Amino acid sequence: MTNAISRRAVARTLLFGALSGTALSVFGQGYGRARDVVARAQDDLRRAADFTISKEKERDRYRDVQRKLSEFDRELSKGHFDKGKLDSAIDELKEVIKDNTLESHDRDALAQDLADLRTLRDVRN
Repeated sequence: MTNAISRRAVARTLLFGALSGTALSVFGQGYGRARDVVARAQDDLRRAADFTISKEKERDRYRDVQRKLSEFDRELSKGHFDKGKLDSAIDELKEVIKDNTLESHDRDALAQDLADLRTLRDVRN
């Protein structure tokens, strides 16, 4: 039993260390790296949006999250990390993933973007 517990503890520690290292590398390079995360999310959103040209409600969701990401990025370019704008973008992106029709590779890319944006927010706290 102790051996299984220690293995779990080691695995948990390694996972936490890996996630922390990723978070630190995302934020450790200043806002340039954060802006790269935002740019990648916007690119993935544009690619996914091409799939739902005819669905107005879905297009609105894409526009909303892209606008929120742009507002957050604009503040970053001025040297200001606006957590409220990032939280809004994260919420909008969750809605796109949850409610929009997505191809599997687009869903995977957007889910990774969502995770990276959350990491960015959590490291800043």
